[in-house]
Amino acid sequence: MSVVMVEDDEDIADLVAFSLEREGITVKLAHDGQQGLDMIRAERPDLAILDIMLPSMEGLDIFREMKASSLTENIPVLFLSAKAQLSDRLAGLQLGADDYMTKPFSPKELVLRVKNILTRSNAGAGSLILRRHGLVLDKNTLNALLHGEALDLTTAEFKLLSYMLERDGKVQDRYVLQKVLLGYADTTQSRALDTHIKRLRQKLGSYSVCIETERGVGYYFQSSNVPD
Repeated sequence: MSVVMVEDDEDIADLVAFSLEREGITVKLAHDGQQGLDMIRAERPDLAILDIMLPSMEGLDIFREMKASSLTENIPVLFLSAKAQLSDRLAGLQLGADDYMTKPFSPKELVLRVKNILTRSNAGAGSLILRRHGLVLDKNTLNALLHGEALDLTTAEFKLLSYMLERDGKVQDRYVLQKVLLGYADTTQSRALDTHIKRLRQKLGSYSVCIETERGVGYYFQSSNVPD
């Protein structure tokens, strides 16, 4: 799971990143509003954590920009702000934010709230939207994006990638993958699977390192290999 946090106080940002990364959540930080919006558009994270008072663009404006784009409108948002008045909290929630926390805050509570949002998101429509860092697969439309750019995947390549992505880090037997690809397990040592994997790696560019080979067994997607 991945989070983009937009926070101009670097100490707070580092504390949140440390707390979430201990739970296995990847965090990318931006300290400026426009930089944060650009990062969210590029990364398509599973969650955005936004401060409200930010240089160049306020958090509420980032949120409005996110909701105005089909590429980012479904990304959950948690506001983390020193603005603690009820009117401020209501402003964020009325816009459609998933949660609002005020500073100072408990890192443990923040981690729990983040986990709750991610769980709700994955249990709903998000289960048909697969995200790993800057890679987004829409199982409704079979569209794939990498850092906002469309990937020209065949239906077979999309099936393979989405199947492995859903089982991130787990080795998939080649005969299972052949069944995903062909509709049946080919026991004649067909090289069709290897050909599709090769083409898929070529199309993924720098993300090709995420598709690992387990010699004599099969292939798997390893999101921890995502390049910085």
